[in-house]
Amino acid sequence: MNYENENTEFKVMFTEEIYKEVVAFANTSGGTIKVGVDDSGNPVGLEKVDETQTRISNGVRDSILPDATMFVHYAIDGNVIIITVSEGTNKPYYLRSKGLKPSGVYVRQGSSSAPASNEQIRLMIKQNDGDSFEDSRSLEQNLSFESTAKAFERYGVEFSQEKYPALGITQLSSGLYSNLGFLLSDQCRHTIKIAVFSDEAKTIFKDSKEFGGSLFAQLDGAFDYLSLCNRTAASFKGLERVEHSDYPEAALREALLNAIVHRDYSFSGSIIINVTDNEIEFISIGGLLPGLSPDDIRSGISQPRNKRLAEVFHRLHLIESYGTGIRRIYNCYKDSPEQPKIEVTSNTFKITLYNTNSSESVILKHSRELSSQMHAVIDYTENHGSITEEEIGRLLGVKKTRSYTIASEMCKRGLLEQVGKGKDKKFFLVFK
Repeated sequence: MNYENENTEFKVMFTEEIYKEVVAFANTSGGTIKVGVDDSGNPVGLEKVDETQTRISNGVRDSILPDATMFVHYAIDGNVIIITVSEGTNKPYYLRSKGLKPSGVYVRQGSSSAPASNEQIRLMIKQNDGDSFEDSRSLEQNLSFESTAKAFERYGVEFSQEKYPALGITQLSSGLYSNLGFLLSDQCRHTIKIAVFSDEAKTIFKDSKEFGGSLFAQLDGAFDYLSLCNRTAASFKGLERVEHSDYPEAALREALLNAIVHRDYSFSGSIIINVTDNEIEFISIGGLLPGLSPDDIRSGISQPRNKRLAEVFHRLHLIESYGTGIRRIYNCYKDSPEQPKIEVTSNTFKITLYNTNSSESVILKHSRELSSQMHAVIDYTENHGSITEEEIGRLLGVKKTRSYTIASEMCKRGLLEQVGKGKDKKFFLVFK
């Protein structure tokens, strides 16, 4: 008497369960399926052997992904069909109707075929596709690309299914969607979370937003929201009103792009952006690649974690050559006393941008070039809310002409703003 085991399966008649058995054998170490044999291994035969074999072979071709036909061979022994399945080289194989998930991926366990766990699926993908996350097969294969298509159109670059393999959205070997395709798809489950705090300790929320979908949709949504947080302060040079954004727009853009392009997407957490009155933190998952240091990054040395993703963003001219983004951020702050700060742990990368209009930043910016008299005027005005030329004279022990000169110079430097004329003239701190 014959028995079913890890390499042998009996089927008394044709059912679509056969495709599950083919998947399980191809994902494990191969095996044999005998159709027309009962559970005890006794031949009972099939009525239409040739027709059934054709039906099975067509089903294997149409119902299983990736293509497993080259690993499946058929033979007829009397009225019994013998299906020999070799271990496949492009695991995991799965039922097209169920997808690349436990309900569609089977492995052989003893004498039965059982759904693979998510961890088993990931391990098979890693073993067969390699360690590159973006090149590996996506667990989600029902993908759409509306946001990505709009982004390509906006930047004047062709986007079509014929371009998917060249872009890395689908694998050349299997034709299945890669993890890069998943990141660019409308179904992408990674997100960007932005929190606005009313205190520097980041404990009191003022507002928060979460942006999902395609990375292009996240980029647009997050940048628009950060632009709303990027307030404008005004100063006067003579009669001319000069406006200054809290953060250089180019620095916000580059910090956001850096977080999106270089984070480690093999982890499921979100990119975190924290906004306070004095700074914005961009925190992405994944530290620096081995061999790189924060000083290397500041110097413009870069080794992209997601090379294909970087190439897509480069193709759309969203980023230039590797390493220029961080240099561009520092260049935006070349005249600022508070430079951007990079902090790295084994699993995170954080860059902090400072508010160039905050009172701390403005005072620091001018501290090295201000006289002791100007410092005294700033301290007095901070404590009293405003100051007049007469009060400047009493404070500093100088005559009216000198008071006028000091006030005028501080207005030119963007430290004080004059309101009113004549006896009603007062000066206020621009950065208060």
